[in-house]
Amino acid sequence: MKNLLLIVLLASPLCASEPVTHDYYVYVAAESDDTVDLVKFGPGGGEVVKRISVGIFPNEIEGPHGVKVAPGGRHWFVSIAHGMPYGSVFKYETGDDVAIADAQAGLFPATMDISPTTGFLFVVNFNLHGDHVPSNVSVIDTVSMTEIAQVTQGIMPHGSRVSPDGRFAYSTAMMSDELFEIDAMTLEVSRKLKLSTGDGSDHAGHMGVAKPTWVQPHPTKPLVYVAFNGAGQVVEVDREKWEVTRRFETKPGPYNLGISPDGKTLVVTEKTNHSTAFWDLESGTERASIPCTNKITHGVTISSDSRFAFVTVEGVGGDAGLVEVYDLESLERRAVIEVGKQASGIDFWKMEPASTQ
Repeated sequence: MKNLLLIVLLASPLCASEPVTHDYYVYVAAESDDTVDLVKFGPGGGEVVKRISVGIFPNEIEGPHGVKVAPGGRHWFVSIAHGMPYGSVFKYETGDDVAIADAQAGLFPATMDISPTTGFLFVVNFNLHGDHVPSNVSVIDTVSMTEIAQVTQGIMPHGSRVSPDGRFAYSTAMMSDELFEIDAMTLEVSRKLKLSTGDGSDHAGHMGVAKPTWVQPHPTKPLVYVAFNGAGQVVEVDREKWEVTRRFETKPGPYNLGISPDGKTLVVTEKTNHSTAFWDLESGTERASIPCTNKITHGVTISSDSRFAFVTVEGVGGDAGLVEVYDLESLERRAVIEVGKQASGIDFWKMEPASTQ
């Protein structure tokens, strides 16, 4: 018993979470409330600092879906999915959170990202309307807030993400099982990769439809990671070889992905399984899959210091949405914060030394 007690006492400090010394801020969209919440997490826990009403029709649910903070943090953008018939993207100042411009996009604009090289925003038009037909990616000049191009994609594009150098924009086509690469300079599709074969299996013989819902570039290596929502996998695609090089078997329904800026940790929201998984990218092993505190995990963003992951949980019915905060070292859930209903898109804004008050 004494030996066991000694082991526990020695091990405890190694498992304990380090104290939080900074305040971290994220923006969170709530699809069923037409709001975007500014959330702060710090030494005192988590809280909603501000709730911002978005959209232009107060008597309609317009469905804010994707949120993106611009490089440098001066502005943020939100995609408004529903329109007559086209959706839109609104531009806000950070801090005062006042809308300053908007642009029309396509049918059901969803996730989006900005090239740090050109400043262009790439927003996928998911298109939930009518038959399953190929859709497109709207390219928006974020200075003039003008749609300057629509780049044809597959069926139900999703998960728009730009490479770290800003040269290429990636997205997946959920219902045609394709990965697309757009040249951010020419605004044309430079490559596409079919992620499954016609018989319902992927190229390695794994059965099931891929239904890719997200693509996440590695911050320092020529790799992208794709969530196969329909097959319970995340695959690693080598951008130089343009082929799948590794597969990670996940719990059901991997949906959105995040990679820590230090390149060590892959975070996977497992939407069908109501959980969040954490993977060590060097070894390719799962560290943990943690059930969320309600149902339907959705989006994920990671702090700029690679310390915390912020995960949205939609909830069901009239449930409030949630933001769960995870320590990426200990994998401890450090906070659960109530936000608007059907919490979806989320993006990191900034971190700053915590107030001493």
